[in-house]
Amino acid sequence: VQLQASGGGLVQAGGSLRLSCAASGNFYSVNNMGWYRQFPGKQRELVADITRGGMTTYAESVKGRFAISRDNAKDTVTLTMNSLDPEDTAVYYCNFYIQQRSWGQEYSYWGQGTLVTVSS
Repeated sequence: VQLQASGGGLVQAGGSLRLSCAASGNFYSVNNMGWYRQFPGKQRELVADITRGGMTTYAESVKGRFAISRDNAKDTVTLTMNSLDPEDTAVYYCNFYIQQRSWGQEYSYWGQGTLVTVSS
């Protein structure tokens, strides 16, 4: 199983970016999907996540600005980031909980980081 993230880049403050992450390989189901970010010298922190049924959770700092969505048919998750602030500058990682067999437990997988830089 591999996760491929895309969509990072440089944007001016107040602008928008969209991050996407897709799973590939052989598996039974993708359960929880999420986006995390990591600031230099800090631990990775949750930005937003979404259950298979569509329930979402957001970090307080991004509520009202970011939106997470998923396409279960394509095993993809998208993070739409609006009103970006220089303090959102970080490396963003997608995280999926994947069940490889119908009877098995789920495992956590991470995508490669994608850098989001917001200039002032």
